[in-house]
Amino acid sequence: MAHILSLISNPANPSLDPLLIERVRKAVKGGEAKILAPGLACDLPIPGTEVDSAELIQRAREAVGEPPLDINLVNNRMRRKRLLIADMDSTIIGQECVDELAEFAGKRAEVSAITERAMRGELDFEAALKERVAMIKGLPTSVLEETFKTRITLTPGAITLVQTMNHQGGITALVSGGFSFFTARVAQAAGFTLTQANELLIENDLLSGKVAEPILGRTAKQNALLRIAAENDISLEETLAVGDGANDLTMLESAGLGVAFHAKPDVANAAAARIDHGDLTALLYLQGIQQTEFITG
Repeated sequence: MAHILSLISNPANPSLDPLLIERVRKAVKGGEAKILAPGLACDLPIPGTEVDSAELIQRAREAVGEPPLDINLVNNRMRRKRLLIADMDSTIIGQECVDELAEFAGKRAEVSAITERAMRGELDFEAALKERVAMIKGLPTSVLEETFKTRITLTPGAITLVQTMNHQGGITALVSGGFSFFTARVAQAAGFTLTQANELLIENDLLSGKVAEPILGRTAKQNALLRIAAENDISLEETLAVGDGANDLTMLESAGLGVAFHAKPDVANAAAARIDHGDLTALLYLQGIQQTEFITG
């Protein structure tokens, strides 16, 4: 089969029962279901080579009804990916690091408002980053470590996603428009092999309010995907990218499979696949990887 209809439930709220699967299968005229994880994920093969993705997913959604399931149509060719490239803030971790730093400067509300608009694509990313970093000028460098230790948490499924991709021989890269102080530590915690991020400039053990140039934003993320794939002789069809904000869109569109993860509406609507309910293990199920193959760290 050229295409697979992927049904994925949130592990915290399993809702994929056999009756629901059969109802969807009949609605989309799919083949026999392959269970990737009981109650959590399954594949439905879709016959034919020409498929109306939007119409098929709509039929599946109508058949599902209320249960919060992620429904995506994925290409079955080269489905297992050799490169994972991931955004950090609000994707691999549950926070926006600059917003957390702003708490120490008493400017969280102002900074968070700018972050939200930038991630929706309403503001130029580079200009918005400079503006936010200027607002945390003068903070002691000790707040960086304190922020990481007390405020930053990995998104559920992050370690399993990265470790499973590594175990299967893939390359894993954490590519962020945020800060290298955090990417280095998050990468180590989750298991990423490569990182790229912006560098906060320091003066006399205080944040200078500036970021090293050039600022790495939307284009830099796409370029990282292209460069890492080329350096490792990986076709773009064999790449997987995940992110949530407008500065991730070009990267998502360039990847073999671009996944919007709990993303801003415009990003979710533009990406090839979207995960609105599940955790990061959903990216493994999208590749047809069974739960029994997961590496949990």
